[in-house]
Amino acid sequence: MRIALLAVAGLALVAFLVVAVVLPQMAGAQVKDAAQTLIAGAEPAKQQVGSAATKAGRLEGSGAGVKVPAKSDPKYGEMKWVVSQNGAIRGWNEQNAIEITLMPTLQGGQPGWTCKGYPVSAMPASCGGRS
Repeated sequence: MRIALLAVAGLALVAFLVVAVVLPQMAGAQVKDAAQTLIAGAEPAKQQVGSAATKAGRLEGSGAGVKVPAKSDPKYGEMKWVVSQNGAIRGWNEQNAIEITLMPTLQGGQPGWTCKGYPVSAMPASCGGRS
């Protein structure tokens, strides 16, 4: 009887550790991967905005007419992006509760980008995350 109780207690402890430690780490890794996918999905819009800004020599209007179709990723769910008139790109993924904002800059006629994302723990260092 005592051995059976110890075995049940041991199994309960293992189950607790899986739920408390392993599953959150797995979920964290999935959210980080989803954030990378969301950032990569904005690349075509970044190129279009950068090209328009370089050609015009200014950011105003560089996002006009730039559309990024939503993508349905089988692993991460629907990814969406919207581009503002000044070229700023906002992307989000509801399933993983992540959001990014890519802000364009124009220095010496060359486009550059600043990325910020939420949650910070899911973002790569290039998008305001911690390494």
